[in-house]
Amino acid sequence: MKILQELFENNKIWAENIKKSRPNFFINLSKQQKPKYLWIGCSDSRVPATEIVGLEPGEIFVHRNIANIVVYNDLNCLSVIQYAVDILKVKHIIVCGHYGCGGIISALNNEEHGLIDNWLNHVKDVHCLHQHKMDRLKSDKEKIDSLCELNVKEQVTNVCQTSIVQHAWNAGQALSVHGWIYAIEDGRLKDLKVCRTE
Repeated sequence: MKILQELFENNKIWAENIKKSRPNFFINLSKQQKPKYLWIGCSDSRVPATEIVGLEPGEIFVHRNIANIVVYNDLNCLSVIQYAVDILKVKHIIVCGHYGCGGIISALNNEEHGLIDNWLNHVKDVHCLHQHKMDRLKSDKEKIDSLCELNVKEQVTNVCQTSIVQHAWNAGQALSVHGWIYAIEDGRLKDLKVCRTE
């Protein structure tokens, strides 16, 4: 049986290096979880939430899925949102997509992959909703980039329409919902200017 020994060795080195440079890091980390941010992002391994915004473990509560989708019947995502908003009292929910997203490309090209096709129907719905805009674009890259951005904007709307966020706002809780996109090619984030606070 393979036990992925290399990863355990990497973990040991990482933990020891942290302890050397910051002896109380793990002790302090274990005592509390009070992040100000909930990150809803894509599962893509090239988009690590805490690293790309320069924060430490414990500073962002994270939910990831293929193409950063938020839908009313995804109990996993809704449970994460509820825990973040009601228990952790996060101040910001960030929906972050990324350019070149494989899920977006598959949905745009009507590729078939099996079970994931059902999930990607949500992206196809976004495409249909904005068909008029998509039809004006000429290159494949423009279409992919545009759908990546449009998908983030739609998911921000979906987050805002959840009963969880609506209840928080009705109760006067300070909560903002943001839509961002990440460019893997240069490591930069872009604010899509769809921040909502009520």
